[in-house]
Amino acid sequence: MNLRDKLRGLLVRIYARRVEGHLDHAQVPKHIGVIMDGNRRWAKAAKATTVHGHRAGAEKIEEFLGWCSETDVEVVTLWLLSTDNFDRPQDELGPLLGIIEDVVRTLAADGRWRVHHVGTPDLLPSPMQMALKEAAESTAHVDGILVNLAIGYGGRQEIVDAMRSMMLDAADKGTSLEDLAESVTVDAIGRHLYTGDQPHPDLVIRTSGEQRLSGFMLWQTAHSEYYFCDVFWPAFRKVDFLRALRDYAARHRRYGG
Repeated sequence: MNLRDKLRGLLVRIYARRVEGHLDHAQVPKHIGVIMDGNRRWAKAAKATTVHGHRAGAEKIEEFLGWCSETDVEVVTLWLLSTDNFDRPQDELGPLLGIIEDVVRTLAADGRWRVHHVGTPDLLPSPMQMALKEAAESTAHVDGILVNLAIGYGGRQEIVDAMRSMMLDAADKGTSLEDLAESVTVDAIGRHLYTGDQPHPDLVIRTSGEQRLSGFMLWQTAHSEYYFCDVFWPAFRKVDFLRALRDYAARHRRYGG
């Protein structure tokens, strides 16, 4: 690292401390959703392999959760793998699934996070399903941030699964079709989502410069604030995170308009 890079790094750290010092923890979002985008483009820019980009993105996760702990965030939802990602070439998908499974096991072993899967388990390989089940069971007692891992996740599929779950519950109880139709409410559907009774995201961060949701938590983000960051996920820094929180705190949230 040359002198110029060292000076730039020092200035960024000083600036980050300044932003953090002025952060009002009462205005921090309680639930943050993150679309961790840009691993492949980061790898291409670094003249590295796509797999290396995914590994670098995975390594960023624990660091990011540490920042969330420091700022009193209570729930974090991380989108690691969408239903659309299963269309990727096998030489990329196979290693990616292995990297994600390592993330699941690492977060569970850390001891600071309560791990919860959001997504369709049947889409995932058996070892991944087992890793997620064991992670949820082994961290159920943890009094730390609730970390939702969106793996094999699609926003439309979540709503379909919620409606299917409602109908199956009604069938088990012998509820008539007419009574089921009467029972369909916003709250009732919400209880059958992957996130159940969790608070909805206050803030959604998407890295890499893309400005779209791509189907992320379509139901839960109806009133969320969005923050789009130009930085690729593996290069996402604490100062970028603090800027997102500062931007969120400066907004006046309005519902329904």
